[in-house]
Amino acid sequence: MKKFLTYINTKVLVESGGLNSVNLSLKIITGIVISKFVAVFIGAEGMALIGNLRNFLSAAQTAAIAGFYNGVVKLLNECKSNVKELSRTLSSVFYFGFFTSMLLSFGCYYNAENINDFIFSYQYNYAYVIETLALVLPFYALNMFIFSIMNGFSKYKILLIINILGQVLGLLITILLIWQDNIDGALIAVVIVPALSLLISVVGILSRKNFMSLIKITKVDFSVVKVLQPYMLIALVTTIAMPLTLIFIRNYIINEIGIKEAGYWQAMNRISYYYLLFVNSIMTLYVLPRLTELDTKQAFRKEIFGFYRNVVPVFGLVLVLIYLGRSLLVPILLSEEFEPVETLFGFQIMGDFLKVIATVITYQFLAKKMFYHFIILEVFLFIILYISSVYFIDIFGLEGAVIGHFLSYLMYFGMVLLLFSSSLFGILPEDTIND
Repeated sequence: MKKFLTYINTKVLVESGGLNSVNLSLKIITGIVISKFVAVFIGAEGMALIGNLRNFLSAAQTAAIAGFYNGVVKLLNECKSNVKELSRTLSSVFYFGFFTSMLLSFGCYYNAENINDFIFSYQYNYAYVIETLALVLPFYALNMFIFSIMNGFSKYKILLIINILGQVLGLLITILLIWQDNIDGALIAVVIVPALSLLISVVGILSRKNFMSLIKITKVDFSVVKVLQPYMLIALVTTIAMPLTLIFIRNYIINEIGIKEAGYWQAMNRISYYYLLFVNSIMTLYVLPRLTELDTKQAFRKEIFGFYRNVVPVFGLVLVLIYLGRSLLVPILLSEEFEPVETLFGFQIMGDFLKVIATVITYQFLAKKMFYHFIILEVFLFIILYISSVYFIDIFGLEGAVIGHFLSYLMYFGMVLLLFSSSLFGILPEDTIND
């Protein structure tokens, strides 16, 4: 416990100068405020439509940068002292990302009607929102390229400041658009706000103009893309398949039960997202780097059970308090219209608890570059999540969606324990971690 708290205090909090905590807090606050505005001014129907658009945008953003962000950060960190390799990496990633984002942008723009029918159904005509999304996708890709440069060169404070300013700017723009145009304004805000951070990012990158001179089309080398393939594949599978799975489930709820019910389910997902942010940040900032450093099963077991002893009980207590206070939280965070959401808390919270205790173990796949193991496990999760959700929705109605969520992560956790059984529970010889 002492070691964990010491690391969090000295590494996670102090090294980021407290800005990470501010950024995380702002992210939660701005998200809650926006959800409140959506609930009050638009209602459950709007919540469902915005949920589908957010999921599609998330998938499109990842596809626009070909999922290379994490891999680029790692490559830049390794070659930042070698000008030749740095130029080769920056040039290859920039032009490959540019081509990918433009291709996807054209695809979205000229298929706006079909995408509209998929996201919003033929009953709604928001094709102009999809066209707007298509126009801003290249700007989003450029913004993430700048982010990867600053991250690769450990410019964490600049990144955090940009994120903080982006959160504030996004909140103000979203509130203004919702105030003026209700659902239309909210949908436009969803697609343009992520791209607006580019304006702030450009200011940050201007202080390092020497980067731009390294980007030359003659330096493009497809071997760089080949090195990035595992990272790209993970990002494309996990951050595209999950949003699309959620869209399929939400559309099923809309078709079988109703759009308001889909809005209630989306509201539950948003609340879940907020309380998971903190524990996910701990796992990203502490657990993943720690697992990367470890090379024995003994150390792996000690780290995982240390997390279970120190973090999980606190997280579990918070979840219990959220469940007990759900009748107060729903009207405060949303509105009286969303009272049916209260019935969804139980299975959603239990599923989220299982998700956290399983995810902390699966980080070992990423830490030890066991990419294909991770992808297979994630694909299993997406398939079982959709099948179980549909099955239980047919039996229990809207509550079946959260029952499916709970059952999926229960099976997911079971699979994780099976895969890492020898590392977690077996007699450990003096060898490496690979199961």
